Amino acid sequence: MTSFDSSPTLSVWRALLALSVVFVMLATTGWTAVQHQRAPGEPLKVAFTAWERGRIGARHLPDPAGPAKAVAAFFASLDTAQQTRLATKYPLVVGNLNGAPVTLRYRANRIALMEARTVEEHRMHDGRLSSDGRHIAGRRMNRYESLLGGDRQILAFDPSGQGRVAEVIGDLDTAQRVSVVVPGVDTNLLTFERTDRWYSAPVGMAESLYSAERKADPETRTAVIAWADYTAPAGLGVDAAIGKLAENGAVRLNALTEALPGRAKVGLFCHSYGSVVCGVAAHALPSRVTDIAVAGSPGMRVENAAQLATRAHVWSMRDSDDWIQDVPYLAVGGLGHGADPVTRAFGARVLSAAGAVGHAGYFAPDTESLGNFAEIGVGAYKTVTCADERVSCRSGIVYDGETLA
Repeated sequence: MTSFDSSPTLSVWRALLALSVVFVMLATTGWTAVQHQRAPGEPLKVAFTAWERGRIGARHLPDPAGPAKAVAAFFASLDTAQQTRLATKYPLVVGNLNGAPVTLRYRANRIALMEARTVEEHRMHDGRLSSDGRHIAGRRMNRYESLLGGDRQILAFDPSGQGRVAEVIGDLDTAQRVSVVVPGVDTNLLTFERTDRWYSAPVGMAESLYSAERKADPETRTAVIAWADYTAPAGLGVDAAIGKLAENGAVRLNALTEALPGRAKVGLFCHSYGSVVCGVAAHALPSRVTDIAVAGSPGMRVENAAQLATRAHVWSMRDSDDWIQDVPYLAVGGLGHGADPVTRAFGARVLSAAGAVGHAGYFAPDTESLGNFAEIGVGAYKTVTCADERVSCRSGIVYDGETLA
C-alpha cells in the first residue's frame, strides 16, 4: 500500500506551503530591502519630449522607440558636426538611442553624466532635503565622478529614479564576440560598482569576464557589456518573486541585442534575477545570440529549456553553497519563476561552478564558474567543464565543424 507521506498530492501541498511561507517572509519581514528614498524625477522623459519636437535643418529627428536600423540609417546620413550637435543638445537621448553610433553614445553619456553630477552637487547642499537625501545625493555624485573617470565607455545612462547604466569593456565596433552580463536584484546606479566584493557588482563581473576571455583566447576580439540598463527588484521583496520587472527588462535586453553593431556573436551571462530576465527574453532574441548562461538562477519562467523557444545554447550552473537552492522552484499564480535550471529534467547544459563561493561568487577570478563563462564567451565549447562528466554538457554542439559527443 502506498503511504500517504509519499503521495504526489502531499508533495504538491508541501511545495505550495513552502512557497506561501517564502511569499509572506518576502512581503513582511527583514528580507525586504526596499529603500524608500527620494531620487531625481524622470529627466529622460523630459529629454525625449524635447527630442520629439526637435529638428536638424528641416528634418525631423527619428522616433527613439523606432527600429534601430532606422536610427542607424538616420545617423549615417549626418556629417560629424551634425552628429556632435545632436549629442551635445540631447545627450540623454543620444546616449540611450539604440542604433546610434556607439562612440557617439559614449560622448553623449559623458555630457549627460557631467550634467547629472552638477545636479547632485547642488542637491548635496539643498537645505530642503533631509540629511539622508543629501547623503544619497553625495553618493550619486561620487558615482558620476567614477563613471567619468579615465576612458570609460558608458553605453547607456539614465539618472531617473534609482538610475540605470551600461558600460562596455573592450571595442564593441570591432568585436567578433560580445558578452552581455545581466545582473540581478538590487542592481542600480549606486550598486553598479563596489569597492569591496568587486566581482559581485556588474562592472566587476564584466571586467573579470573580459580578462578571462582574453586569457582563454587572445586571438578572438571580444567585448563585454555590464548591462544594468533595466529596473531590477530592490531587495528580496515581492518584485523579486514575480516576473513584471523581468518582462520590462526583457524588452530592453532584446532591443540591445538587436542594435549591437557589426555581426558579432552574442552570449548572455545572467546572474540571479537576471536569469529571469534572460528567460523571458529568450524567445525573441535575434539569431546572433548563440548562448544563454545562467548562474544562481531562481528559475527562468518556464518548466524546461525547450519552452524558452530559442536556438541559443542554454547553460546553467549553481554553486553547492548558494542559498538560492532553498527557494521553491515553482510558479503559482504569477508567484515564483518555474523549474530549477540545474536539474536534469530542465534540459540545460549544466556546468561546473567549482570555486565560486555563495550566491555572488560566480565571476571571481580562478573559479571554474568564471572559466566556463569565458570559454562560452569565446565559443570554445570543447573545453568547458561540465558539472557531471558522466553526462556531457557539450554533447551535440558543433565546434570547428565537429559535432561534440
